[in-house]
Amino acid sequence: MSQIPKVEGALVALDPHTGRVLAMTGGYDYKRSQFNRVTQASRQPGSAFKPFVYLAALDSGYTPSTLILDAPFVIDQGPGLPKWRPDNYTREFHGPSTMRLGVEKSRNLMTVRLAQTVGIERVAEVAERFGVVDKLPHRLSMALGAAETTPLRLTAAYAMFVNGGKRISPSLIDRIQDRHGRTVFRHDQRPCLDCQVMQWTERPVPALPDTRAGVTAPASAYQMVSMLQGAVERGTGRRVAEVGKPLAGKTGTTNDSMDAWFIGFSPDLAAGVFVGYDEPQTLGDKETGGSVAAPIFRDFMKAALSDKASVPFRIPADIRLVRVNVQTGVPESRRGRDVIIEAFKPGTEPTGKSEVLEGFGYTDEPGAGGTRAGPATGTGGLY
Repeated sequence: MSQIPKVEGALVALDPHTGRVLAMTGGYDYKRSQFNRVTQASRQPGSAFKPFVYLAALDSGYTPSTLILDAPFVIDQGPGLPKWRPDNYTREFHGPSTMRLGVEKSRNLMTVRLAQTVGIERVAEVAERFGVVDKLPHRLSMALGAAETTPLRLTAAYAMFVNGGKRISPSLIDRIQDRHGRTVFRHDQRPCLDCQVMQWTERPVPALPDTRAGVTAPASAYQMVSMLQGAVERGTGRRVAEVGKPLAGKTGTTNDSMDAWFIGFSPDLAAGVFVGYDEPQTLGDKETGGSVAAPIFRDFMKAALSDKASVPFRIPADIRLVRVNVQTGVPESRRGRDVIIEAFKPGTEPTGKSEVLEGFGYTDEPGAGGTRAGPATGTGGLY
């Protein structure tokens, strides 16, 4: 006996270097529903949106070791409106923590503070440049994935992290010819005069120009890849590590567990998984992207990469690798379980002193008197 599931979902895999869609399933059964959830389902990505907040910070000069305050945060929305109190999934607070930990552990309060510091306008510009959304409202809740997008758009945006920050457009058709063999459409528009020869005459393989536009600096893209790899190795995406090959990615869960996501990639394959009801309702208590979507991504990648070599993520030439403490971001000379190799841009390597980004929300915690939780500059004191 088999049960027809009430929950639906979507999975899409594409080549991060060209955008070519390699696999796509838009639901359980096409005969039952022709609605393609990969391309047509606009859903909230939740925490799967957070990498674009952190990328905006990396492009603004912050580093993966930048300390951000993880503590209660309240915003006064105006007369007659309730105060906005975002919270971490675990409802715990960990004080000043590195940006890397904010990504790996998917901490909401750190993400909101960071978005407030760099400016939600800059976060919106990054999300729009990567094609996640057409127009992101300038509200702090957007930093936690409140805007809607499709699995295809979000997966393509993640693919631009691993390809070095190059723009790609997902494609299902490579080329169309008319009845006379003339090409009337070609997805790859790169010029190649030497490709038109009728036969090979032992000449070298033609060198194709890279005409892809840049959406972020390669160094920033790699820093984001490194942090997302940490999310798989130590964070909310640990189930994916069972594949046993270099993988990176991020979980996403919306309020009341209505949508579950996992978007990730290997060096040469990007894939996204979404699970949720067509008519939004909870998937169940504590059903998250890590428990619902990540195992699907894991099983898919395990099969897709079974006969592929274990290739490490490519590191740009202008990245400096420094041994630091994973909890504090302080440089370390020793080795240990709490020591990792962190990626920095030249001139941003840690010195042992750093500021804590506190934001400037209001707090109504006991004894605070409703005062600002941090300075208006959003940088805070030394830690």
